[in-house]
Amino acid sequence: MKAKITPSLWFDDNAEEAMNYYVSVFPNSEITRIERYPDEKLDEHFVGQAGKIINGEFILNGEKFICLDGGPLFKFNEAISFTVTCKDQAEIDSYWAKLSHVPEAEQCGWCKDKFGLSWQIIPENLGELLAQSDKAIQILMQQKKIIIKEFENQ
Repeated sequence: MKAKITPSLWFDDNAEEAMNYYVSVFPNSEITRIERYPDEKLDEHFVGQAGKIINGEFILNGEKFICLDGGPLFKFNEAISFTVTCKDQAEIDSYWAKLSHVPEAEQCGWCKDKFGLSWQIIPENLGELLAQSDKAIQILMQQKKIIIKEFENQ
């Protein structure tokens, strides 16, 4: 039996906004299910959560994700990121423009979106670009958004 691994994202109180945003960024994406916390009058455990997302499910370019509004207890950090492998500079530029919202967090193709989630926006041939010369890793370390031409012009 093959186990299915699905990323689960914990948002403070904006899971629905995040799902809508992410499905607008990636092709072949959709929100497939939203379950909301019940009316807080029905259960004292849900005070302040009525109507927020207890379980959301969405697809990003064919990959399933789940999420919830869990409150401010946990935050995203750079220990976890999602890698977007791009076919060319135009695709890198497009995803970078949509996902990079924290300039001080940018380096080597890594960026952070407006929800605090980290992304790696890289060319599909990054390994080949880095193998071209000893200077390639120095070029990468100086970049924020990856610029393929800088590797080709060394």
